[in-house]
Amino acid sequence: MVVAIDGPAGSGKSTIAKMLAEKLGLMFMNTGSFYRGVTLALLRAGGGGLDGSGGTKPDLSDEGAIIAFAGSVPLDYRNGHLFLGEEDVDALLRGDAVESIVAPLSAIVGVRHIVNQKIRAVAQTSGIVCEGRDMTTVVFPDAEYKFFLDASPAARAKRRYEQGTSSLSLSQIEKSIAERDEVDRNKKEGSLKIAPDAVYLDTSDLTINGVCDIIVSKIHL
Repeated sequence: MVVAIDGPAGSGKSTIAKMLAEKLGLMFMNTGSFYRGVTLALLRAGGGGLDGSGGTKPDLSDEGAIIAFAGSVPLDYRNGHLFLGEEDVDALLRGDAVESIVAPLSAIVGVRHIVNQKIRAVAQTSGIVCEGRDMTTVVFPDAEYKFFLDASPAARAKRRYEQGTSSLSLSQIEKSIAERDEVDRNKKEGSLKIAPDAVYLDTSDLTINGVCDIIVSKIHL
């Protein structure tokens, strides 16, 4: 069984998907981590440190080279964590260096094809709760259950700020989220949009537990 959740950055997808997976006895998969893993590997290849910072910024306009590189990155997903080879890099995926280029990198169509193949391969091993930007529309269009979580830009920025993973100010994070939304909604493929058969939920004024309870009520095991 596949429970697919889409929505913009900061809408609570990851936290809710984790809780949902635990309640339903399924594997949680943060599919955005695959793109972040490719981004981290690319930054490291350019001389960046463990979190990708400090190196030469990659030329994303050379799509052929980026696609070839993405195909060579050894990614795996185990127990809710992304692995780069045998290294658990999950805690390194949401720093400012990765955040600065993951959106335009994930907009490259060839990269999306490669990552989608990796995601589907992992999903074949067990039932999953997955979240991302195009889970319900592209990656798993036939998922048994589909949801789209949304929230106001201000609410999403506040959540990201309170996570403490960024050195940016609250206003800078909100600006970054607005820019990310623009990229995500205008991708050539896999753009952020609501599937016609997805359940839409605005989480701006809802608690995590409240959202999770609503979703569970709509899933029949």
